[in-house]
Formats: sequence, C-alpha cells, structure tokens
Amino acid sequence: MSEKSFTLETDADGIAILTWDMPGRSMNLITEAAMEELSEAVERVASDPAIAGAIITTAKKDFSGGADITMLAGLFGEYEKKLAENEMAAIAELLERSSRLSRIFRRLETCGKPFVAAVKGISMGGGTELMLACHGRVVAEGAKIGLPEVKIGIFPGAGGTQRVMRMTDAVAGLQFLLKGSTLSPEKAKTMGLVEEVVSEAELMEAAKAMLREGLSAVKPWDHEGFRLKGAAAIWTPGGFQVWPAANGLYRKETFDNYPGARAIMQAVFDGLQLSMDQALNVESRYFAKVLRTKEAQAMIRSLFVSMQELGKGARRPKDVPASEIKTLGVIGAGFMGAGIAYVSARAGMEVVLIDQDQESAEKGKAHCASLAAKQVERGRMRQDEAEALLARIRPTTQYAELGPAELVIEAVFENRKVKADVTKGAGEWLGGGAVFASNTSTLPITSLAKEYRDESAFIGIHFFSPVEKMHLVEVICGEKTGKKALAVALDYVHAIKKTPIVVNDSRGFYANRCVTAYLLEGHLMLTEGVPPAMIENAGRMAGMPVGPLSLNDEVGLDLGWKIVQATEADLGPEAVSPEQKALLQELVEKRGRFGRKNGKGFYDYEGREKRLWPGLAEIAPPKDADKFDIAELKQRLLVTQALEAARTVGEGVVTDPREADVGSILGFGFAPFTGGTLSYIDFMGTKEFVALAKRLAKKHGPRFKPNRLLLEMAENGETFYGRFGTSAETGKAA
Repeated sequence: MSEKSFTLETDADGIAILTWDMPGRSMNLITEAAMEELSEAVERVASDPAIAGAIITTAKKDFSGGADITMLAGLFGEYEKKLAENEMAAIAELLERSSRLSRIFRRLETCGKPFVAAVKGISMGGGTELMLACHGRVVAEGAKIGLPEVKIGIFPGAGGTQRVMRMTDAVAGLQFLLKGSTLSPEKAKTMGLVEEVVSEAELMEAAKAMLREGLSAVKPWDHEGFRLKGAAAIWTPGGFQVWPAANGLYRKETFDNYPGARAIMQAVFDGLQLSMDQALNVESRYFAKVLRTKEAQAMIRSLFVSMQELGKGARRPKDVPASEIKTLGVIGAGFMGAGIAYVSARAGMEVVLIDQDQESAEKGKAHCASLAAKQVERGRMRQDEAEALLARIRPTTQYAELGPAELVIEAVFENRKVKADVTKGAGEWLGGGAVFASNTSTLPITSLAKEYRDESAFIGIHFFSPVEKMHLVEVICGEKTGKKALAVALDYVHAIKKTPIVVNDSRGFYANRCVTAYLLEGHLMLTEGVPPAMIENAGRMAGMPVGPLSLNDEVGLDLGWKIVQATEADLGPEAVSPEQKALLQELVEKRGRFGRKNGKGFYDYEGREKRLWPGLAEIAPPKDADKFDIAELKQRLLVTQALEAARTVGEGVVTDPREADVGSILGFGFAPFTGGTLSYIDFMGTKEFVALAKRLAKKHGPRFKPNRLLLEMAENGETFYGRFGTSAETGKAA
C-alpha cells in the first residue's frame, strides 16, 4: 500500500489504526487517489489474520470535509467530452466512476472485520458516509456531523441515503437528508447514527474498547431475516402515514426545482424496498443521473467552486501585501452598524463603535450583547468567549478614538449630507494609511469619496441585513479607488469569514439593482390585477426564498418610496415607473404602511404571524386568477433580475460571472437551483433567453428588452462564462 493519505499501524492486540492525514491540506478530502488508498487498506485489514479489527481516525483537527467536489465537476467534464462519441458508453463510465466510493464503503462494511470510526471535529459528506459504513462510531464532544450535499445540487451518493434510513427514524432521517443540516454528536446519538460520545482525549481508547468488547462485523441489514421498523417499512400503516405527507412537504418546500432533493426521495423510497446491495445500486444510478443535470452543474459551480475561489481572494490584487485589521472603526451604532461591530469583534478585532450620543453608542453595543447571548444559549459560543467579544467593542462619541484604526466603515443614515459630515469628521483623526469605507446601499461611491482626504483610500463595503446571518459582502470600487483600499477591504471580509464580490460603481451597484427589478415586477403584477397571493406563490415557485411583496415588507416600503423619489429627482420622471410610484405613494404616504417595521405593509403583522392586507383590493382590485399564466409569472420574476444582471455586465459594473452568480444567490436568494443570474441565462441558452425576453417585452413593456451585449452574444452563440471567463481584471482599482 502506498501510504500517502492513510497510514496503517497494528498494535499488540491486533487492532489496526488507519490514520487519515492528507499531506499539504488543512482538511482531509476524498479524492480518487485517497479512494484507492482506502480500498487498499480495507483489503489489507480483511486479508491479514493478525488483524482483529480496525479504527479509522484522523491526525488533523477534523475528520473530513467530504468528497473533493472539483473531482465530481471533473467527472462531468469528461462525461460531456465523450457524450458526442458514444452516449451510452459515456453514461456507463460516469456511473462506474461516480459509484466507486459506494463500492469501497460496501466492501469495508462486508469484509468480515469490524471497523470503528473515531471521529473528531468536522465530518461532512463522504466523510460522514464513511463513518456510517463502519460497524461502530465513537465521536468526540463538539464534533459536527453532516450530509450537506443537497445544498450544492447533489445528494449523499456513497450509501448515505440507504444507511441513514436504516439506522434512524424515517421522519428524522428524511429531514436530515433533505435539509443537509449539521448534527451535534449528542443529536446524532439520539438518532441512532452514533453509538458513543466521549471527550477527545478518550476517543481512541473508547474506539479500542468497542472492538475489544466484540463488535460484530455484520451490519443488522445484512443478517438474514432483517426487517425495517416503523415508517421505514413503506407498505405498512406507519409507512402510509409518513410517505404521502413527506412527498407533500418535499414539494411544498422545493416546488420540485431541485433534482438532488427529488433523487433523495426516490432513492430512499425505492431502496427501502430492496436488499442493501440492490439499494446501493439504485442510489448510485440516481446519483449519476443527478450529476448530469444542469441544476447540479450550476449549483456545484456557483455554490462550491466559485464561492471557494472568491472566498480565498480570487479578486484580490496580487501585488499588494497582506493586511491585518487589528482595530476597526464603525460609525453609526444602529442595527446595521452594530451588526458590523459584532461580526468584527467576533473575528478578534478591537472595534471603536461611534454614534452621535453615548446612549445610542451603548445601545449598539447592547444589540451586540443580545446577539452573543443567543449564541451562548444555543451552545455555539461559550460565556467567556461572549464576554471577551463584548470587551473588544468600545462605544463612544469621539472621533479621536479612531486614531489606531486601519479601516473605518461608516454605516449612518442613507443621506448624502450625513455621510459627508461623518466622512470629513472622521478623516481628521485617522492615521495616514487608513482606509475609509461606506456601507451605502445605493449612493455612488465615486461621489461619496470626494468628501474624504484621499479618494484612492475610499471604497464601498456593502453589507446585507442582518449582518450576522448574511454571507455576502459587496465591495464597490469608485473611479479613484486604489489597489491598497481594495486589498484591505477584501482582507477584512476574509477575516470576518464572509464571501466578497467586487463591483464597480453605479447607482444601486449590483445586488440592489437586481432586487429592485424583482420588487418592481411584483408591484406591476399587483397593479395589473394579479391576485397578491398568486404573485407571492409565483415568486416561491420560481425559486425565490420569498415573494416580492414579502421581501418589500422586510426591506421597508418607506425605503422603496424614498428610492423612487431620489431616482426621479436625480434622473428624471422617465427613470421611474408611474404605476410603482402611485402604488408606493398610496401605501406609504396615504396609508402609513411601512412594512414589517410598523406591522403594516403588503401584509398585516401580529408577532410572527402575518396575512395579506385585505385593503390591497381597494388599491389594486384583483382579477380572476385564471386570466394569468403561472408559468409566465414565474418567468417574469426571474427574467427581470437576469436582464438587470446582464446590464451590469454590459456596463462594466460586474466583470466576473462568478461574482454575479454567487452575489445573486447569497445576496438576494436568486433561485439557487439555477446557479445564479448569469448561469440562468447560460444554461437556458443565450439565444433562447433573448427570444423569451423579447416575447415578454412585446407583451409587458420595454423593461424586458435585452441589452446590446445579450443580442450580440445570442447572435454569436456565446455564454457569459465562455466570453468573460473567470479571470477578469480586478475592478477599476488604480
């Protein structure tokens, strides 16, 4: 055996210790080479009479991050190349290679020697499937166990669906698989997926003790006469209670948009009626089928490959030395500013939190305290960690305390004069190399930068609300933003463990332009007489997390009204929709409906409960729902956002397709199964998309008219990723 990722040693009791420690990696991953090594190790254990059993563990702090997803992407790339030559041969090869890991795990499970998984730290995906294939599992306290594949468009295809459903309650098992959630060791033990939970110091001894006590090398489902229990036995009264409801819940949550989630349901339902070997074959076939879908390709590319590349600094200027933010200034201690202070202090930075009076500054820190308390209550943070975090936040009214800050972020009210005042005030006290950033969501960075002493050191850092939950940060380069400012901003975003996208300056930048198009379409549908519930359902059926009316309530109708007014004042009346203007003016100015913030918007709110406001019928009388095509409504809500994304590319606001796609999913929840706004166009085909947009423009107006870039790409048969690639120059940073 060539021991590169795994080493195998046998102790005096005949227990083989198989230690996973991939060289040159911070985390163990399942690669094709690692699979071969594991296969060799299993055969060695099985064939050596001196070995009584084996323990699989890790020398790293974590057990495994799962399969190397780029390996799966490579499998599909090779499949596509061979498809034109011989379709059936290409499919057969894809099935053979994608099921290799499942066969190795099954060999481990049936080799005649007992294996125990001794797991610590993180165990995800294929690592968890390896753990489940073992005959016993001992997990260290504080570990995290998950099968998150469904979140990137695929599913656990190395036996995960079959073993989980045979080891735990059917309802709990389905939820675990379909949500891609992470389990604590204690929860995993309660579910029957883990036998023992011990301290990390006791891990190996507990695993050895399990083998010494005579652990069976035969799984329950491999014993003759094995019978499924409870609802896992499908054709039983219990099964009839669970499976129809489970299918209904699946469709309610996914609207059948996700082939990976559908395959989980199918593989589980079919597999539970078969022997384990047959069930694993069924699972493998569904897995290979899902790998061939455009949804899996799009989600793997955007939600795994691109996110990792951007998170690791793909857009960072390479010639600027790395920076470390030790002290951060935050001006504005409201909801947004306090959130920025919290995530920064959580990352270990000292934070100077400034507001116009001490009471407001202290209120911002109190919000941070409430966020930390929730983490402690949920077991995600220790009390001493929370106290240390809060000790790093210093509320004050004095700009003079910003002196040591390497980076300052203003998060004050979205008003040009207010922002100008704090920019000038803070600039007088900052050190010579400090970078100043604005958290503006709409105001152009180039114009705001004129108020700072050095425009090259001014940049936009746009957070999304709530800061502590949203993973995206939009970094905006003004016309004179320098490379150092960009590098510092990206280093900061990396430090707080969020995903950045870099865009160039424009009104609304990238994310807000697309979101605004989504909200506008919902408003126009309402004024056309589309019933409000139908609008909301169309949004969710299209793949958005919430309908446009719900989203507008969350953002604030009053904010939308201010944006419409500001746009009209700056660009003229032709720049706004008269129907939208009239609708928002009626709701905000005449009816006092601001959204969730005051309990009155498109919905009425009572605590967490909400219902559509009946008074909408007075403002926009609904027509018969049968007059509207739900498929077209869904198209309108996605196409309008994708068109706006294409316009940002045509204008040079977005220069890298990865950022458009990742930004659209993380920033405003654009239908994840599409891979993002530009992937939506690419996978549909630019020519077909342009034809669809033209049909919508003819029926609903010029807002659906494709821009020149799209028309040119359609004529040439180009895609965004084909034309712009993934190595665009970094913004306009000088």
